Amino acid sequence: MEIVSSNKSFGGWHKRYRHRSSSLNCDMAFAIYLPPQAEQGAKLPVLYWLSGLTCTDENFMQKAGAQRLAAELGLVIVAPDTSPRGEGVPDDAEGAWDFGQGAGFYLNATQEPWARHYRMYDYVVQELPALVEANFPVSGKRGIAGHSMGGHGALVCALKNPGRYQSVSAFSPIANPVDCPWGEKAFAHYLGEDRALWREWDASLLIAGAKERLPLLIDQGDRDDFLEGQLRPQTLKAAAKAAGHPLTLRLQPGYDHSYYFIASFIEDHLRHHANALGQE
Repeated sequence: MEIVSSNKSFGGWHKRYRHRSSSLNCDMAFAIYLPPQAEQGAKLPVLYWLSGLTCTDENFMQKAGAQRLAAELGLVIVAPDTSPRGEGVPDDAEGAWDFGQGAGFYLNATQEPWARHYRMYDYVVQELPALVEANFPVSGKRGIAGHSMGGHGALVCALKNPGRYQSVSAFSPIANPVDCPWGEKAFAHYLGEDRALWREWDASLLIAGAKERLPLLIDQGDRDDFLEGQLRPQTLKAAAKAAGHPLTLRLQPGYDHSYYFIASFIEDHLRHHANALGQE
């Protein structure tokens, strides 16, 4: 690992690192916030944050305002990039923002030319936590959260891995990607045309067969431009109800899809995770 930058924040440290990823076959950057308790010998739980389309590791750390409460609660926050990047990594031929670099969708691609690099699921679930747990003063307790495409990723990672995470939450997740334009475009390229294979990457479809009923906390703004056409939270709500899966879905009046929305409710989410991770 190579350190890229280091900034003191609320008594702790926000750091960025670069490393070679074996899952993604490219160099990757990630950000980590280490609260002040990390310098006192404590083994702290980690909240993994997955960002949305076009984002990098920097968006959440700079805009969400999470460090103050993370420092108080003793939560480490890790934010990976949203896709593989760099020379040799394929991208959308037309430069679209909703596919290719910046739009990894937290799945394992099976189709060429994407399969060699676009394995964000393996990176987020296995490789990055192993790297973090080997190099930082953290425990094996993990939470996962995200926004939009990253909310989709957080839900899927938690639903597919019972016992690996102690908590999960999302802001404005793409809740039913097999049936929305963003998901259909990405899945057709990354996974091929067999829609039966897409089901393994859709929270609304995975929830019925989940082997663990980890409570889901979801916030969604009712002024979100993507609410009906892309995000489809009501589909997830219906699936959770049918499966008896605990879900708190809060439709927040007046809020949109931006980080102004995330910053407004990030405290609730951090406390949700801290409670499950034994920090509150």
